[in-house]
Amino acid sequence: LIASATAFTAPKVEVPSAVKAAIAGAAVTAGVAVSPAFAGDVGAGEQVFNANCAACHAGGQNVIMPEKTLEKEALESYLAGGRNEKAVMTQVTNGKNAMPAF
Repeated sequence: LIASATAFTAPKVEVPSAVKAAIAGAAVTAGVAVSPAFAGDVGAGEQVFNANCAACHAGGQNVIMPEKTLEKEALESYLAGGRNEKAVMTQVTNGKNAMPAF
């Protein structure tokens, strides 16, 4: 997950509401069908991100809660403990609000 640095620096993309709804529905469906990921497997970070996170966080954005992107400033403000590996691993492992645990 940490190795996928492009998710932290991607340009902002506007996603139409209809697409957001479709992606959210697909994410719920995929959440049931996707095999478990291992957040500590840095070597497979991109694969883990694509399989478990990209449905909601495509391009480093957030289709469910637009203000909670994967951009550095946003992560620093809303991750418990700020933007660091431990905070990211905790969020991914435990989930929070609409974000499921992986």
